[in-house]
Amino acid sequence: MQDLKNTRRKFLRQSAAAAAGLILAPTLIGCGAKGTAPSTSPAPAAALPKTDRKLGIALLGLGSYSQGQIAPSLQSTQHCELRGIITGSPDKIPVWQEKYGIKDENVYSYDNLETIADNPDIDVVYVITPTATHKDFAVRAAKAGKHVWCEKPMAMTPEDCQAIIDACTENKVRLSIGYRMLHEPNTQQFIALSKEKAFGEFTGATSYAGYAGQDPPTDYWRGQRKMGGGALYDMGVYTVNGLRYGTQMAPVAVLKAMQDRPTEVDVTTEYTLEYANGMTATAKTSVVTNYNLLKIEAENGWHQMDPMQPYGGVQGITSAGTVLGPPIEGKQQTLQMDDDALAILNNTPMMAPGEMGKADVRVIRAIIESAETGKKVLI
Repeated sequence: MQDLKNTRRKFLRQSAAAAAGLILAPTLIGCGAKGTAPSTSPAPAAALPKTDRKLGIALLGLGSYSQGQIAPSLQSTQHCELRGIITGSPDKIPVWQEKYGIKDENVYSYDNLETIADNPDIDVVYVITPTATHKDFAVRAAKAGKHVWCEKPMAMTPEDCQAIIDACTENKVRLSIGYRMLHEPNTQQFIALSKEKAFGEFTGATSYAGYAGQDPPTDYWRGQRKMGGGALYDMGVYTVNGLRYGTQMAPVAVLKAMQDRPTEVDVTTEYTLEYANGMTATAKTSVVTNYNLLKIEAENGWHQMDPMQPYGGVQGITSAGTVLGPPIEGKQQTLQMDDDALAILNNTPMMAPGEMGKADVRVIRAIIESAETGKKVLI
């Protein structure tokens, strides 16, 4: 007990320094390694493991997503397990240690993250903090020799994404972005229909993701533009990535965009993308209006996901009446982390590599520029 108290006292001193030194620059991140899948299409599922060894995961950031989704999902994974925590909130430590049996030596502050390099119990650092902090934490984790899993959006700018990619490559660690829907079985059926062009050549696409909340307060990171707050970074990344895997194409331009900003962040964003074949796609995202749809239209029919991305499960249907479902609840993050763990264990491609994260951030930045200038913006 005395050792635990000493550990917590040391943590308090370290996290005070971390609060002063935390990088909050408004930039965007992405990371990948040689052999990862191209940004325009997810890689196939990883092969069966060559070893029974489980990867040790340390969660960096113990907010609502870690607490409500990732940590519980790790309890049912087959190829990885929760072994460590990295936090700037020392009051959360005893709760997490008691609930998940985290050892004292696997508890870190933001300030002493680099010392995780000496801990063989930890294989992966999963960055789950505000978007503007992703670059700093992901680069530091990579330099410590740990594989990096990073939540979406990867970062604030393509340049920051590239910095993460470079850090992972230079330190010979793997990188994956937390696009949970790519690992979800019904969504994978939807993607298969897109890849085979089951209804002919595509003629258009629609992507909506929003929830009926309210304008976030400015004293909270989601209400701060420099931190990655607002609808486009929060929910819009689902629409951007959904169009990527739904069309199996990368957009070439943002034709037009509109943002509703009652304060410094957008509560709703609408945009239109253009593709090399002349097709266009319309999308909208919001934190004040509820909608959830991904639809791909083609010469001879259509296929859609409705809803496309809630935790409670997704379901699809085609114009031929085929149902992609039923909704699969509570497994999205478990499947995501097991797939990523297998890719590391077997040295196979990541389904959501850093290049994909960087490509989506580039689209997000182009949407913002188009909304601010009123002009078409090339991607």
